[in-house]
Amino acid sequence: MALSKIELVARMVRRSGVFRSRDLDDGGIPRHYLRQAKERGLVKQIGRGLYVAREAAATEHHSLAEAAKRVPNGVICLLSALRFHGLTTQSPHEVWMALSRKARRPRENHPPLRIVRFSGAALEYGVLAKKVEGVAIRVYTPGKTVADCFKYRNKIGLDVALEALRDCYRQRKATMDELYEAAKVCRVARVMQPYLESIA
Repeated sequence: MALSKIELVARMVRRSGVFRSRDLDDGGIPRHYLRQAKERGLVKQIGRGLYVAREAAATEHHSLAEAAKRVPNGVICLLSALRFHGLTTQSPHEVWMALSRKARRPRENHPPLRIVRFSGAALEYGVLAKKVEGVAIRVYTPGKTVADCFKYRNKIGLDVALEALRDCYRQRKATMDELYEAAKVCRVARVMQPYLESIA
């Protein structure tokens, strides 16, 4: 009987990609079965309360899957979103994530998170639903990400925002209209206007 529960837990972990130990609570399964699955080598622990199947191979965006499991209401933004869309050569050592102003900051810091507070349309506009290693993540569109980079240019650098804009347009990840619309939502239309004209 115990073995079948352990195998069931291992199957749940395999199916979900990145699994939170508290996900067992919904099914009424005691957490010690997860610990036993780990001891038998069926699953491996990758962070506090986070597990993956033994045979799971981490992809380039593994930290995004972990972050999305840890903070399901967050949206991948700025440098992490640029990396996801292939719009930067930088590889941020933290996962940049947008949260609403009222959302609680996660206590655990694995993977390391860089929380940015957004509100209203700036939080809701341009959110894509994607899957990474079987985990549903939320990430801003390329156009919205570029506009965010201009909004936060003092944090990440104007050179990063300009590189992202050029790459986004050159790789046809966003049209001029999409870039301008995102700029209006982020209230950086005036700032971006001359740069948009220079690449058009």
